[in-house]
Amino acid sequence: EAAKGLPILSALLVRSKNRPDKVWNLVWSDEFERNGFPDAERWNIEEWAPRKVNDEDQAYTARAKNVRVEDGNLVIEAHKEDYESARYTSGRIHSSGKGDFLYGRFEVRAKLPSGRGTWPAIWMLSSNPFTYATSCSEDEAWQGNDGCDAWPNSGEIDIVEHVGYQMNHVHGTVHAEAYYWVKWEQRKGRILVDDATEAFHVYALEWSPERIDIFVDDSLYFTYMNENKGWREWPFDQPFHLILNVAVGGAWGRAGGPIDDAIFPQRMLIDYARVYRLAQ
Repeated sequence: EAAKGLPILSALLVRSKNRPDKVWNLVWSDEFERNGFPDAERWNIEEWAPRKVNDEDQAYTARAKNVRVEDGNLVIEAHKEDYESARYTSGRIHSSGKGDFLYGRFEVRAKLPSGRGTWPAIWMLSSNPFTYATSCSEDEAWQGNDGCDAWPNSGEIDIVEHVGYQMNHVHGTVHAEAYYWVKWEQRKGRILVDDATEAFHVYALEWSPERIDIFVDDSLYFTYMNENKGWREWPFDQPFHLILNVAVGGAWGRAGGPIDDAIFPQRMLIDYARVYRLAQ
């Protein structure tokens, strides 16, 4: 998409269509087969007020209205409603302390919500966010704390992000101290998935000491290489955990215009989440 002041084409990348055969062993999964709340042995449910991070408009709640398992899927559902100090509610769960992984293949089969203002994500953060922090310590809150550089220093891997004002544009991104949007040095890829909000697709990450590859339905569309310069470029040498959420609004969700209240409720459906390790 052309935009004033930006190149129409910034690069051509040539790579082999065929990837080396790898044998993966399943080491952790949730097939979401039991109705009710997500399995407490695998997931934690966040409860947050609005504006905590990214200027997001929703409150995250632990109510079944926002987070539940039904009919073989995890449902994360956003609503337009007045709830405490918020005008919207939604859900966010993570596997920290219950599913922490260093390297492997991560697969999530999902159908994404639609509409301007939705901002679903399937992503990963460091399980010890203070690993490379320089301005704060473990006795401080770090998410939503502008004085703490635990983020981006300790890294972030976004397997999927989708903003509803740009329908069916699926983004895969890494964040590190050397490369993130504040420095205009973002490292990311984007692929068009025509029915991302109408059908299930398998969103996957393969992560090794050398590289990060991100896929949709086994189509590789983004690669980030370890430059072997140090933690500022590669904080991805430590365990990370999975996060599944649907944000409403926020800095990116509202970038294409105000939230469209007529779209709610909106759901992200997750058929399964699986983690594999290389057999060899």
